[in-house]
Amino acid sequence: MQINEIKAKIEAILFAAGRAVDKNELILALELSSEEIENIISNMQNDYKKEDRGIELIKVDSSYQLCTKKEMYEAIYPVLDKRSKPNLSTAALETLSIIAYNPKITRAEIEAIRGVSADACVYKLLEYGLIEEAGKIDLPGKPMSYKTTNDFLKMFRLFFFKRITRTSKI
Repeated sequence: MQINEIKAKIEAILFAAGRAVDKNELILALELSSEEIENIISNMQNDYKKEDRGIELIKVDSSYQLCTKKEMYEAIYPVLDKRSKPNLSTAALETLSIIAYNPKITRAEIEAIRGVSADACVYKLLEYGLIEEAGKIDLPGKPMSYKTTNDFLKMFRLFFFKRITRTSKI
């Protein structure tokens, strides 16, 4: 396969997926080595930077995604603003903010902070994909903990900030 053909396939996969695609998925789909994928994607990232284009190829953890350049926000805002967004109640927003500020928090801890049951709010946030299970905590009863997702970051336009913090070396 020629390099331009591989680039086209990677671009098609990332565009069609509409989400971050794990490097292992690309390796399986294209039958290339990890190093080859990384070199080609690095080359593609440089191409997107050099050319006057509205998209960029970003790395999120071990995944890659096509996204709009932040400079294009003003141009796409009128279109994006018309998309339907989940309607969250005040209680759901309160629960979501507690989880955002306290990653790996249990339902009992959320209820202790709020002072009321958080079952319905947690289920609704899980359904919308704004939070996810972060694993079981080593406490009696092994309660499940929760954390926010990348969809939460995208919804509240915080994805760019997380991308910077995740990919930068500390």
